[in-house]
Amino acid sequence: MNTEAQVAGHYSKRGLEAKIVSVMKNARMDLQHLTPEQLAPADEFHVGGLDATKELAAQMELRAGLRLLDVGSGIGGPARYFASRGCAVTGIDLTQEFVSVATALTKMMKLEGTAEFQQGSALKMPFADGAFDGAYMLHVGMNLTDKAAVFRETRRVMKSGGLFTVFDILRCGPGSFGFPVPWAQNMETSFVADTGGYRMALQEAGFKVEKVRGRRQFSIEFLQRAMARAAEGGTPALGLHLLLGERTPEMMKNVLTAIQGSVLEPVEMIGRAL
Repeated sequence: MNTEAQVAGHYSKRGLEAKIVSVMKNARMDLQHLTPEQLAPADEFHVGGLDATKELAAQMELRAGLRLLDVGSGIGGPARYFASRGCAVTGIDLTQEFVSVATALTKMMKLEGTAEFQQGSALKMPFADGAFDGAYMLHVGMNLTDKAAVFRETRRVMKSGGLFTVFDILRCGPGSFGFPVPWAQNMETSFVADTGGYRMALQEAGFKVEKVRGRRQFSIEFLQRAMARAAEGGTPALGLHLLLGERTPEMMKNVLTAIQGSVLEPVEMIGRAL
């Protein structure tokens, strides 16, 4: 089994759409009037959740009609957030079930006209040169063996002058970290790089790196709050455990420990296409 198939397999969860819909019905959510905020506990699949997405949005030079590419779109949380604010978003993801669930949830929110999803590899995207005004990638690079190739392909499908916004977990110091983590059960599909490696790969792909911001304390506080809520009230009905399974608390603890120990750090990096 190649690496991409292993990564897709890690995220595949049979019956995911039915589980999410069942949880929403049990919570008495109005499925005809869903908002990005209601789904955020399950579909904002990165440290910081919706708060992190909003902070990124403030830096992305968004405008109505902006055509955005979501590299590794998951079940579509960020894509729906940006679509609800007037952008036209196309997501691509390796995992077919994620694509199917993203499409279904987007239809429920009546955003199918501005957000769409395709199954495919970020190493060879089915899009024309210069098809997008901008792009983003949130907590995806940890599963990519060849980040430089993905960055080159992203640059190919972007217009000059657009922003490519990356928010990934990077290595910030020596030492090992425990598994499982949200992106991998073991080292076979975990490819964490450092800031220098990302910066070089972005520059070589044709981007000028304009901003780098570490989110260590923000991430520690976010994870601590989430773990405290779970300890006090049990696992929330709508949450990342629907995507990650019963080992979700262990995964979150391993990430928190690595961040506190200055081994890993979530980092924002913004490059402008030259």
